[in-house]
Amino acid sequence: LTASFTVVEIIGGILTGSLALLADAGHMLSDNVSLGVALFAAWLAGRPATPEKSFGYRRAEILAALANGITLVAISIWVFVEAYARLREPAEVLGTPMLAVATLGLLVNAAGATILYRSGGESLNVEGALRHVLADALGSVGAMVAAATIILTGWRYADPLVSVAIGLLILGSSWKLLRDSTNILLEATPRGLNAGEVGRRMAAADGIVEVHDLHIWTITSGFPALSAHVLVGGQEDCHARRRELEELLTNEYGISHTTLQVAH
Repeated sequence: LTASFTVVEIIGGILTGSLALLADAGHMLSDNVSLGVALFAAWLAGRPATPEKSFGYRRAEILAALANGITLVAISIWVFVEAYARLREPAEVLGTPMLAVATLGLLVNAAGATILYRSGGESLNVEGALRHVLADALGSVGAMVAAATIILTGWRYADPLVSVAIGLLILGSSWKLLRDSTNILLEATPRGLNAGEVGRRMAAADGIVEVHDLHIWTITSGFPALSAHVLVGGQEDCHARRRELEELLTNEYGISHTTLQVAH
């Protein structure tokens, strides 16, 4: 869907003289690469683990999400540079053909977004691909608004101004992607979890004296992990206390991959 319409939008942008269409086409062109990378990363993430890569290639999805976020930033910068040139010297734009191409683009992106939304789940990789397509859909809406303004009023500044708005939308859509993928690669505590609170809750459990060297991180989207050193009372059954902590972490925080080193 995306690759086919990219050709249509590039031709439409050149024939109509619309920067808004060309900006959207440039974004869709990156989508073709980004969707291909996302698909390859999803396949790679499903490969089995090896002794050398004990978690397999699960982080490939996060690397793809980071690449998609960086691509979005690069595209927005290109749009801003082109829009600046057009604002200084507005070009002639054919409003009616531009409106037709932009409307078709909205329908194509809506179809793509629906497919990705249904299959996304908790995957940051698929979310990255979805954000590209949604940004494209917003770009198509912006191009439709610019085309309608040109048709009704003849105001040529509408095209570069809408391009700037599209660039800002693209830049905004990259923020969450860059933030979340970077946090995972830096092995930060997953969003929505407070490491201090988790540690205090563990330390307050029956028979637990102290919890230290606590680490909570994310292997890949939807796969949190935790490790900690746990001290229990001298007369406690350390294996029973460990099992209770594992149940607590799973039931209260959704963390089922845990490594707890327990000592008296």
